[in-house]
Amino acid sequence: MAVVREFTLPDLGEGLTEAQVVRWLVKVGDVVAVDQPVVEVETAKAMVEVPCPYGGVVTARFGEEGEELPVGAPLLTVAVGEAAPTALAAPTGGTGSADAASAAKPADPAGPEASPAGGGEATGARANGEEGSGNVLVGYGTQAPAARRRRVRPPARETGRPAERAPAPTAVAVISPLVRRLARERGVDLTRVRGTGPDGLILRADVEEAALTALTAQAPRTAPVGQTARHTARPETARPARRASGGRRVPDGLRVPLRGVRGVVAEKLSRSRREIPDATCWVDADATELLAARRAMNASGGAKVSLLALLARICTAALAKYPELNATVDTEAQEIVRLPDVHLGFAAQTDRGLVVPVVRDANARNAVELSVEMARLTEAARAGKISPAELAGGTFTLNNYGVFGVDGSTPIINHPEAAMLGVGRIAPKPWVHEGELAVRHVVQLSFTFDHRVCDGGTAGGFLRYVADCVEQPAVLLRTV
Repeated sequence: MAVVREFTLPDLGEGLTEAQVVRWLVKVGDVVAVDQPVVEVETAKAMVEVPCPYGGVVTARFGEEGEELPVGAPLLTVAVGEAAPTALAAPTGGTGSADAASAAKPADPAGPEASPAGGGEATGARANGEEGSGNVLVGYGTQAPAARRRRVRPPARETGRPAERAPAPTAVAVISPLVRRLARERGVDLTRVRGTGPDGLILRADVEEAALTALTAQAPRTAPVGQTARHTARPETARPARRASGGRRVPDGLRVPLRGVRGVVAEKLSRSRREIPDATCWVDADATELLAARRAMNASGGAKVSLLALLARICTAALAKYPELNATVDTEAQEIVRLPDVHLGFAAQTDRGLVVPVVRDANARNAVELSVEMARLTEAARAGKISPAELAGGTFTLNNYGVFGVDGSTPIINHPEAAMLGVGRIAPKPWVHEGELAVRHVVQLSFTFDHRVCDGGTAGGFLRYVADCVEQPAVLLRTV
């Protein structure tokens, strides 16, 4: 007989505690396969399609489009048939559709899982009645034993291992499609990754750490997200969802909930102010020659180079000259960690609020490559399709607040980075050029830095070098 399984909103990582239902991808009565996306939700970081770890018939949905659900709240229920456990014994590397197909027919005793270890696992799965895929989003796990984490290809040395040793904590953890995709994109061998989640579960943070070892191995690690408590309450007793709104009116004014993007920004900036002793310096620069250089570049044909990309290229050249500013502070170890690669964040305003996409290995890219990547990330951010991984791991931030028509600012450092360059609007102003008064295009540059990583001389040298490159772009030819 069919067993009804409840699928709750998993922990989506990055410290997020809730998500808004954007679009349901299934309806009541639909047949879903294991790991099939069932709902699209929006977090403070990005839009995410959530896959269901069960295969069967959808019997109920919880939450209307536009509602905010807390992590752990029921998303839907699925009626799972008796044949569903055979999906767990499918050959490794199968897709969700293959899992569903295998759930519809008995397992072939002569198949690859007929070995002692495989058979033991399959039998155990049937005996326990566990129909879940074992897959997870970050921090989320079904109640499957570790032995069933066979859908990730195990190393060859595990073949033929006795069944009783299968649940050993050294087994490779099954992970979600989101984490598998990230691993593929970053070229990470999951068999070599040590999971920090429950029962050795491999989290997105673990993949990021493996892909950016030089960046994060010495940096402070975020505590792994714990396994979310499963909600067994029925719909009428489950924690009520909150409907997203612009706020509620009270006698003393309009109260707007501090959550979503605004809440994440507030927490991060507050932490920066609490922990980082920052200081800011300014300089005005004549950007006339930089604008002329950009026009010449774009007149030659090929991909267009944006002004922001030229400023990014100047930043990476300046960080090569002053590497102590591409750093972070490990407060627990009381050490300054200087980072070898520049992962450049840049502020982008979207309808959902301010986000900071990150260009990986910006120091290895030229102006054209920077322009193309920044345009791609900006488009993804404004469409709400940028992934959380593309918003994390920055080592330095470029903030072009000139797009708002202002000259200067004292930006708050993007924790845990050590510095940020701010760029104001470029406007025609009177300027002494070659001994004569002339109208030139002038920009104000501001540089905010963590005083723990350097003194004013280093910060001033960095900002002066940036200004020199803005005024005389030929200076960059020395670093080409």
